[in-house]
Amino acid sequence: MTLLVASDLDRTLIYSAAALGLAGPDAQAPRLLCVEVYDRKPLSYMTETAAATFAALAAAVPVVPTTTRTREQYGRIRLPGPPPAYAICANGGELLVHGESDRSWRAGVERRIAAGCAPLAEVREHLVRASDPAWLLKERTAEDLFAYLVVERAKLPDGWVAELAEWAGARGWSVSLQGRKLYAVPRPLTKSAAAEEVARRAGASEVLAAGDSLLDADLLLAAGRGWRPGHGELADTGWSAPHVTALETRGVAAGEEILRAFADAAA
Repeated sequence: MTLLVASDLDRTLIYSAAALGLAGPDAQAPRLLCVEVYDRKPLSYMTETAAATFAALAAAVPVVPTTTRTREQYGRIRLPGPPPAYAICANGGELLVHGESDRSWRAGVERRIAAGCAPLAEVREHLVRASDPAWLLKERTAEDLFAYLVVERAKLPDGWVAELAEWAGARGWSVSLQGRKLYAVPRPLTKSAAAEEVARRAGASEVLAAGDSLLDADLLLAAGRGWRPGHGELADTGWSAPHVTALETRGVAAGEEILRAFADAAA
């Protein structure tokens, strides 16, 4: 059996300072490795143990970073080991092969979105119109494929996200709230489709996957085996599947546990 690992990054394998979830005395905190710098400041981390496990895993099986980040945002990350042959960005909208975008893949994604979804401009306009400056910090689009808001989560009105999800669902879009970011993504834009294409090209017979958000659910469902941490949208909603292990571990320690599980499966 030839394995391939397709894993979400943020809050699954790598963590911002705010998401580390360190507990206990400082003297017992794990040693951390910075894997992302932005504006000359450290931004994302793994434990040193997780980094070593990642490097050994990547030397044994193909590891495919699978993220909602844009290509530019993904490019800031320096994962341990050599650059991966494949990476999935923009929630499956961009397939990178040795760092270069596969134009034919992108063209196919655009056709699928156009066939069954409301235009990005319509969704973006609704997001802005339905938002309140009291809690809206930023409004952005990503790779001309989807939209997202940066919000003060504690100030979001009760039921607002559910109402938005209902509106978006009728137009072929999904909504996901991750930390301070609220994503509106066309339903054909999936990590699972891109991971399936990478598995086909790599000749992999089984995909192992991990993720923490609702945008990772399709990837986990399509995988042969999967893991989710004890934090994030999937944990908060009690999401589960028979072949997906729901960890109790939270924060950066969960990233370490997920990588150990990948390594054990590969061994």
